[in-house]
Amino acid sequence: LAPLLWFGWLACIRCKGCPDCAKPSSFVALRDKKLISIALYQPDIPQNTGAILRLAACMGLNVDIIEPCGFLFDDRKLRRAGMDYLQDVSYQRHIDWQAFVAHQTPIGRKVLATRFGAESLEHFQFQPGDSIIMGRESAGAPRDVHDACDARVVIPMRPDLRSLNVAQSASILAYEACRQLGHLQTMEPDHG
Repeated sequence: LAPLLWFGWLACIRCKGCPDCAKPSSFVALRDKKLISIALYQPDIPQNTGAILRLAACMGLNVDIIEPCGFLFDDRKLRRAGMDYLQDVSYQRHIDWQAFVAHQTPIGRKVLATRFGAESLEHFQFQPGDSIIMGRESAGAPRDVHDACDARVVIPMRPDLRSLNVAQSASILAYEACRQLGHLQTMEPDHG
């Protein structure tokens, strides 16, 4: 596999280190089965992906990026939105949906964020290891992704409007999942 540029050094994301890489991709942390993760299904807009990577860095969450992306992954807009937080996020790229499913299945549920959700966020109970799947900005998630997910959740909003921005939706869902699972307390600053 060919190495790819990751903000200043080379690493082979797909094989987690290979002879062609300058060094192994140590920034891909081991998955913590107690936490949730965010998965981006074929993201279209680099600024949204950068914002979600920044969110994950600040919350200590892993991100899965399910390719193909609608932009070059080393895009300037991605770096601008993620700023200097990108060095602190643990993410893994998957060549397609099947590769992600093979990776995620032993860890936890796949929870799809969709406006066609079967359950409202206000009633949904997150579990440790859940992966929140965010669809494409341009088209959402296709039927086979809907069918493969263990749960579908919708964020309540005005019915006369179409949808929230994907980065805003990911933030709402991630914070609610972390609140339910008690992860927010681990992020509180020590005021003593």
